Amino acid sequence: MLLNNYSEIYPEAGCDEAGRGCLAGPVTAAAVILPKNFNNELLNDSKKLTKKNREILRKVIEQEAIAYSVAFVWPREIEEINILNASILAMHKALDGLNTIPKHIIVDGNKFKPYKNISHDTIIKGDGKYLSIAAASVLAKTYRDEYMTKLAKEFPGYDWESNKGYPTKKHREGIAKLGANTHHRMTFKLLPNQLKLDL
Repeated sequence: MLLNNYSEIYPEAGCDEAGRGCLAGPVTAAAVILPKNFNNELLNDSKKLTKKNREILRKVIEQEAIAYSVAFVWPREIEEINILNASILAMHKALDGLNTIPKHIIVDGNKFKPYKNISHDTIIKGDGKYLSIAAASVLAKTYRDEYMTKLAKEFPGYDWESNKGYPTKKHREGIAKLGANTHHRMTFKLLPNQLKLDL
């Protein structure tokens, strides 16, 4: 069962990201502050939810959260600072966008950099333990999926409408056939044998 607040410090923001392991598109992060007594039986780690339930929860979170914010870090910046730093930067940008300043931050995973002078904790598999992190995971995932679905129409042939930029067989077949485009992360191993990629 998911708990509500990690600590007794309130307001507390949960942070999570989506798209770290992708070959294309941005890394997306969300920060969410939920009401103290918030509860929702459906809410869980976004990876364990159906697309339909993620969309239902996105609306609930956006309506009921004290504050929420979603931020993107784009492929060129990912290439410059690496994906770990880009993920943390996206979370910092999401925190910047909150209209309520949290007194404490909880982050999914085990890596984070201090944000302003606000205390924080990193929690491995936190998106399956705490509601605010789970809510952030839902927003990050749905916003990123929505963006990649739109991008798939502009750049057909990579199956982004299905794989959302992750390294699937169809995505790699598209790269082998069409080459990489401006939305690919060129510092990532786009093909099993990089020599096959026509740059």
